Amino acid sequence: MNLRDLHYLVALAEHRHFGRAAEASFVSQPTLSTQIKKLEDELGVALVERTPRKVLLTETGREIARRARGVLSEIDEIKAIAQRTRDPESGTLRLGIFPTLGPYLLPHLVPLVRKHFPRLELLLVEEKTEQVIRMLREGSLDAGILALPLHEESLHTQFLFEEPFVLAVPENHPLGQKHKRLKLDDLEDESLLLLEDGHCMRDQALEVCQLAGAGERSGFRATSLETLRQMVAANVGITLLPTLAIKPPVSRTDNVRLLEFAGHPPSRRIALAWRKSSSMGLFLKRFSEVISDLPPGLLQPGITESKPTRQATR
Repeated sequence: MNLRDLHYLVALAEHRHFGRAAEASFVSQPTLSTQIKKLEDELGVALVERTPRKVLLTETGREIARRARGVLSEIDEIKAIAQRTRDPESGTLRLGIFPTLGPYLLPHLVPLVRKHFPRLELLLVEEKTEQVIRMLREGSLDAGILALPLHEESLHTQFLFEEPFVLAVPENHPLGQKHKRLKLDDLEDESLLLLEDGHCMRDQALEVCQLAGAGERSGFRATSLETLRQMVAANVGITLLPTLAIKPPVSRTDNVRLLEFAGHPPSRRIALAWRKSSSMGLFLKRFSEVISDLPPGLLQPGITESKPTRQATR
């Protein structure tokens, strides 16, 4: 048994197709199939159920693939320890981020990372929070930028920043006629457009709705913030947007007015998370300090106009 064969088995478990697993492993399909068969012969058990249309791992195969991920993750940790010892700011960082933050934070974050860690290779993975946590747990990610709270004992979290929400309404909506900042009570009995299940921002928005006495607009759940934004522009309803999603380089959308909340606005708290056992802990602490050093005003809505404002289209 060698590490290469474990890589092949993990690839097969992920892709459930010999051709795609071979492509992901940069080998031919016959090579991968042969090595999997040799691994089965060596272990004396069947790892794969071969059917005409797809590949299924046996129960034993799934368990061995799960453990193989752990072994390969430990090997990566060993390599990372050596690399960080030679040069703490070089190497590769596999970073996960969730979809309602990634497109809006990364244009500001990536230049900071290049400035402070010019030799660092940053590999970005955008997935929903649950998937990022799973990949952290399995070792296929080094760190993740996630919303608090996280209920995962194996992860260390380092607070980064608090991001306020604003309310997006059509320009002719009654709430848009106010000449002052909103209070949560202003949302009472309103129905908000929300994201589909699995997005952490859906849970955050539902919490705001509960506090304000608002509800969810029935019959529609969006797959992205941009879909929500366009539904507001089409006069379908109103929604909450995070502050970074209304900042440049996001472009503008007609018929969308943004309203700021008074006092301490509803918000989400963002943190960098990594495994408590990670050898990269000290570096990731420094990395989190860089993320926290975002440009002044970036996390402040800064909506001062009392008349309708055109905002963000994609």
